[in-house]
Amino acid sequence: MSAEPPADGAPPAAERPPAGESEPTDEKPFGEPGAPLNRRNPFLFGFLFGLGVIVAYALFLGVRNAASMLILVFIALFLAIGLNPAVARLRRWGLRRGAAVAIVALGVVGLMAGGIVALIPPLVTQTTELINNAPDVVESLRRSETINELVQRYDIANRVQGAVNAGTITNALGGVVGGARLLFGTIFNILTVLVLTIYFMASFDRIKATGYRLVPASRRERVSLLTDEILTKVGAYMVGALAIAVLAGTGTFALALALGLAYPFALAVVVAVCDLIPQIGATLGAVVVSLVGLASSVTDGIACLVFFLIYQQLENYLIYPRVMRRSVRVSDVAALVAALLGVGLFGVIGALIAIPMVAAIQLIMREVLLPSMEER
Repeated sequence: MSAEPPADGAPPAAERPPAGESEPTDEKPFGEPGAPLNRRNPFLFGFLFGLGVIVAYALFLGVRNAASMLILVFIALFLAIGLNPAVARLRRWGLRRGAAVAIVALGVVGLMAGGIVALIPPLVTQTTELINNAPDVVESLRRSETINELVQRYDIANRVQGAVNAGTITNALGGVVGGARLLFGTIFNILTVLVLTIYFMASFDRIKATGYRLVPASRRERVSLLTDEILTKVGAYMVGALAIAVLAGTGTFALALALGLAYPFALAVVVAVCDLIPQIGATLGAVVVSLVGLASSVTDGIACLVFFLIYQQLENYLIYPRVMRRSVRVSDVAALVAALLGVGLFGVIGALIAIPMVAAIQLIMREVLLPSMEER
């Protein structure tokens, strides 16, 4: 028996789609999508789990390998947030954002250049004096009976001669090369942070607008208000840190003038710059000034040590908490505990962000967490 001919316009039976599938249309030329995959399939679950582990490990390796650059980016972003209030103030005076960013950037570069100019003359002078006085120092040591007796007793001359060999020379050259790499690496990092800070300041508004667009529209206004307040606190923290550094530099300048130390302004700049480094910076500045004082006389060195011991206690437990309480509105205990925990967890970077982080957490708790708890 012959099959009945198909109806007018209907495709032959061999060309019809299988049962359960729809025919292509003009709107869906490739037909309807099939049924979703069974997520309970063990093969699919195992494949996706393994793929997730591989992606997570790859991200971990990427973050670990780029950790140094990510830290530089984070520092530049933090500095841009801290300097943005100055840019905003200049814009309120009628300047365009590009001109305001240029003025702030030139001010920062000028301060850095002024600090370097203040440090180079004493460094060159002291080094030159040391080189010129080296023969006299060696000759005075040779004339000393005590020194000669120690040299003969412990056979220092032969030990020094035996230590100076090819191995020690190679190690010394390696140390010189390592020092040169450290110097150029530090210069590269400073320039990188400076350039990134300028870029972040120039595009600060666009970065904020893009971040706010990632928030759902129903919560965008509240999130933007809270974020702006947090950014304001970061700027206030930077102003407070600068005020504390200027106070430390002023005290050092007065001490150097009172003791008659050489290059008092350079010493003040060293202490002020070091004081910007949380926790360890004040100690570094104190060591530098105390060494200069000891080079002048033992009495001056002891006076410098006593001064910085007293001043650091006042700064750590009186000046720093009060300034941060007024600028960032963080309690004295919270500021001190946050700084200590930040250093213990993340080092210098942790100390840098500890106070603004505590201020942000307090704001979120007061405006978000506590009201939600009261409504339950």
